[in-house]
Amino acid sequence: MLELLLTTYAFCYHFQLDDPLIQLVEDYKWINFFDFRWKLGIDGLSLGPVLLTGFITTLATLAAWPVTRDSRLFHFLMLAMYSGQIGSFSSRYLLLFFIMWELELIPVYLLLSMWGGKKRLYSATKFILYTAGGSIFLLMGVLGVGLYGSNEPTLNFETSVNQSYPVALEIIFYIGFLIAFAVKLPILPLHTWLPDTHGEAHYSTCMLLAGILLKMGVYGLIRINMELLPHAHSIFSPWLMVVGTIQIIYAASTSLGQRNLKKRIAYSSVSHMGFILIGIASITDTGLNGAILQIISHGFIGAALFFLAGTSYDRIRLVYLDEMGGVAIPMPKIFTMFSSFSMASLALPGMSGFVAEVLVFLGIITSQKYLLMPKIAITFVMAIGMILTPIYLLSMSRQIFYGYKLFNTPNSYVFDSGPRELFVSISIFIPVIGIGM
Repeated sequence: MLELLLTTYAFCYHFQLDDPLIQLVEDYKWINFFDFRWKLGIDGLSLGPVLLTGFITTLATLAAWPVTRDSRLFHFLMLAMYSGQIGSFSSRYLLLFFIMWELELIPVYLLLSMWGGKKRLYSATKFILYTAGGSIFLLMGVLGVGLYGSNEPTLNFETSVNQSYPVALEIIFYIGFLIAFAVKLPILPLHTWLPDTHGEAHYSTCMLLAGILLKMGVYGLIRINMELLPHAHSIFSPWLMVVGTIQIIYAASTSLGQRNLKKRIAYSSVSHMGFILIGIASITDTGLNGAILQIISHGFIGAALFFLAGTSYDRIRLVYLDEMGGVAIPMPKIFTMFSSFSMASLALPGMSGFVAEVLVFLGIITSQKYLLMPKIAITFVMAIGMILTPIYLLSMSRQIFYGYKLFNTPNSYVFDSGPRELFVSISIFIPVIGIGM
């Protein structure tokens, strides 16, 4: 909470909103050998994710009250994860970015393998294999960008932005960075670690995974692939757009077939990342703003959905949807919050999800780069995805909360949500409504 107050204070009083350059810079010589600098700074792109990280981490720590086994280690790992996320969102030096990116994997692995569900070791190993395998490509890209074209290595973001590369080399760099970020922000073929990880993790870890870990991929995609390699980005963006539309439809229809509640929410977050991909690929201001707004709104909504799923699991000890039913009768407050957050997730107007997706749509339609027919086709397919989203969310809500199944069971005396759960849900719900209005 102290850290959250500190970041909020810094952003309120020391951050000029009309200044487009990097602010609050911290620049120290760290290692003389490689001209390695400890260089941090904030600009308008990392403003949102950093505040979101502080907010969600505070609430996830509050959500982790029920953890009693090795609780000190648990909270230490959560805070280590916090520092890795803040560092990767605010580092202005490529190698430092990579180090923070790696620092963030170890706590997740330990949190998964110590406090997870039944198949936790499998999913933790899968997670570390996927993400460390992606980070190899990230390291190769970082070193390639840093060592190209000069005698001494230049790894500053500022000097790398003005560097120009041959197009073939730039495409190679772009593919390397894209693979690394496609594992984090799960782009279609590399997304299979996400449902396993989210299905097994403890729900406060899930809040951090869904709220922030996925956003690191988006941030890297915008920060490195768009700023450092613009020509390759304009070559690759139609393909990104196609993959994003496929991903929206695919993940929404896969989510319908999941029996596990957490896996269903995980696939829904994969589907929402497709919108971010499309917003990045339509090279317009509107689309990019929509993508960043979708980062923030999905950070709130995904974290809240995972939190409610975890608390209802703590209450009724069931995780498969076809065993549930009728939970709304003993737990009306959780039912209300869950319904309102699934409405926010299916982009009901007046909530933050709607604004972000509308901005992405406008970004495609006003884009100068694409012809008319591809834009119409992509918008049409996205609209089909928008129809599939309510289907799985509402069917999930129906399978959990409606009906009479649990009402007849002998242990029908289930506690409703206490003040702590209510506080977490409402404090996530207020910014969702606020952004939407």
